[in-house]
Amino acid sequence: MPTIVVEVMPKAELLDPAGKAVAGALHRLGHESIRDVRIGKRFELHVDGEVDAALLETAQQLAADMLSNGVIEDVISVHVDSVAGETR
Repeated sequence: MPTIVVEVMPKAELLDPAGKAVAGALHRLGHESIRDVRIGKRFELHVDGEVDAALLETAQQLAADMLSNGVIEDVISVHVDSVAGETR
């Protein structure tokens, strides 16, 4: 079963308080080489049948209209990931 993956991140110009908290915790644990953390969202849309250009376009539109908040977030990618639907 193919899976369409949608990745959404906070806009670069906005603060990411959760990311800052994680970065601070990593530094306290001795991971000084990690300078910044940004936390986003990943959606997996499991679909029946083949994924064609029209379905990817529909997923892109859903990502923009429903899965992200255009004021504070950017849709980073919409792509097919056949591995995402498998048991890990």
